[in-house]
Amino acid sequence: MEKLVILGAGCAGYTAAIYAARASLSPLILAGKEPGGQLVWTTKVENYPGFPDGVQGPDLTDNMKKQALKFGARIKNESAVKFNILKDGFEIETEKGKMQAKSVIIATGASTRWLNIPSENKFKGNGVHTCATCDGYFYKNKEVAVIGGGDSACEEALFLSKTAKKVTIIHRRDKFRASRIMQDRVRKNKKISIIWSSEIKEIKGKKSVESIIIQDVNSKKTREIKISGIFLAIGHIPNTEIFRNKIKMDDNGFILTDQRMHTSVKGIFASGDVQDPIFKQAATSVGTGCQAAMEAEKYLEEIKDK
Repeated sequence: MEKLVILGAGCAGYTAAIYAARASLSPLILAGKEPGGQLVWTTKVENYPGFPDGVQGPDLTDNMKKQALKFGARIKNESAVKFNILKDGFEIETEKGKMQAKSVIIATGASTRWLNIPSENKFKGNGVHTCATCDGYFYKNKEVAVIGGGDSACEEALFLSKTAKKVTIIHRRDKFRASRIMQDRVRKNKKISIIWSSEIKEIKGKKSVESIIIQDVNSKKTREIKISGIFLAIGHIPNTEIFRNKIKMDDNGFILTDQRMHTSVKGIFASGDVQDPIFKQAATSVGTGCQAAMEAEKYLEEIKDK
């Protein structure tokens, strides 16, 4: 039986592995088929401490991986497809087999809701983004679009308006879902305009985004808008399906934890975007990954003689 299995290989998972490995727990990381988390789609990270010139997202997570391996963590590129709570531990089933663990850290992250249009993949991380705080600075004095109509979309637009030349919110409905205070702030901002009842149908550009084709959902008429960047704020889907009805979650499927990353089940901890519907930052994921590992170490010490 494994002492500790870490599900996920983003900032939270790798940080948890570094701390757990240094505590001689020999953690096993189930990295999934696409390790690296959300930073895989981030070309340059400028707000992560210690890198005054910025760092490529994939390079940052790759260095975390190397650090975890250096201290004795083990990695398998397998995904958990089933999860069961046992009397004296937990059973994890991957596409290649089953394993048991005394403790588990869930760091499976949250997947971005993409537009799912053919031209989107070409510009992911290079014109199409999911985090204004992370990538907004690259569009200083440029025109950008924010897709969405909730609080997140309004927050992204307001943040971008500080540096962008112009921000256009594109929403597929005829009214916001955002709170009244956020709507008021957006409407009062002279740098923000709103296009209602419209969806993006195509993203155009050679090496970078140059324009978008949008379609009115009612009239079906299309038009082209020149912009340099697109920020998606249509939500994140926490990767928690296999834990449903086994661990307490909020209404959107994010795992509920206390301040020390404990879930509703003893021996199971959660960190990163899978339990954070608000901040979704590399720095915050690292912090919760550290906490989860330290608490897992305490838990394993407590049950050692049982």
